[in-house]
Amino acid sequence: MVYDIAVVGGGIVGLATSRELLHRYPRLKLANIEKEAEYNKHQTGHNSGVIHSGIYYKPGSLKARLCVEGNALARAYCDAKAIPYKMVGKLIVATEEAELVRLQELYERGRQNGIDNLELLDAKQIEEREPYCRGLRAIFSPVTGIVDWGVVSGHYAEDAREAGADMYLGHEVTAIERRGGATKISTSRGEIQAKYVITCGGLYSDKLARMTNGERDPKIVPFRGDYLILKPGKEHLVQGNIYPVPDPNFPFLGVHFTPRMDGTIWLGPNAVLAFAREGYRFWDINPPELWDALTYPGFFRLATKHWQAGAGEMYRDLIRDAYVQALQRYIPALTPDDTLPGPSGVRAQAMAADGSMVDDFVFEGSDGVVHVRNAPSPAATSSLAIGNYIADDAAKRFDLGALAVAV
Repeated sequence: MVYDIAVVGGGIVGLATSRELLHRYPRLKLANIEKEAEYNKHQTGHNSGVIHSGIYYKPGSLKARLCVEGNALARAYCDAKAIPYKMVGKLIVATEEAELVRLQELYERGRQNGIDNLELLDAKQIEEREPYCRGLRAIFSPVTGIVDWGVVSGHYAEDAREAGADMYLGHEVTAIERRGGATKISTSRGEIQAKYVITCGGLYSDKLARMTNGERDPKIVPFRGDYLILKPGKEHLVQGNIYPVPDPNFPFLGVHFTPRMDGTIWLGPNAVLAFAREGYRFWDINPPELWDALTYPGFFRLATKHWQAGAGEMYRDLIRDAYVQALQRYIPALTPDDTLPGPSGVRAQAMAADGSMVDDFVFEGSDGVVHVRNAPSPAATSSLAIGNYIADDAAKRFDLGALAVAV
């Protein structure tokens, strides 16, 4: 059998894309190919569970547009599927005078991005919303929420399956070969053929692109984020999401406080180089993948520029008191004894050869193939909007017109 389209990747972006294509083209013969024995094994299954507002992203960027659009789509989808979620809101807190100008700029950026009902709060208003939080000023975003994205993504998979997708779990893609208007996809469990291919490979997105002679850059460099969690009985310290004002001199957002749907509170994460693309623990080491990251010119330039910040992140990763000290900037009452070791995740960070972090979603296409090259946070929030975007792109690149059937 030759499929019309094969979608590589069983995370939230790949499943949203599969679902959307079949929604538009019910006669499409579609295969979803996932290397693991279950869906959402990696970034989708390890994220913090936030429904993001889109405030951080450059106006006009894909992240800004698709996150704001995806936020509304995600909430409507959860309502339709009776998936629990909570709109707990988010405070972005300035704790130093130097951050106040950046906070105001962030507020204006949010307004440009079309985020509804943003508020600027003073110190007293911060304390009214978060009794244990201290800051000079803050932005309050009421359209930030929490959800279990693994549950949401599982519904996407079921939607795709019910619409006729063939779901190939446990099929790791080892090669993609385009010949004569069709594509042969070699996997660990046999060959799958399709007219067109869309890859949504997350931590391996660059390697999948290289299989079809895609551009070398952006390259994925994995960064691990370790969380702490509040001990049971200490949940009263945090009511909603509490985030820092982004530091333009640091390539990552910084530690924050995240309520979860199960009632726990996650603290963090930090950001350190992972020693494997799926290196969720400090001692998870894949020597070829580690060497690949360390020898990439972009990572060398990043590490040289930010070595002090990187050393601080590694120190906090190993010394819990130092980690908690960073968190006490926002919740002074927090102590190391209030915390427990928590989960971790690995971010598929796309980098350019000049050492810059790729800040926007990146999609790349060639003959019969579309690659999602960069889709980190807020990809979960944006997933339905990304699925729409990819389906629009595929309709332009691929000959899907004959398959269109009004739904």
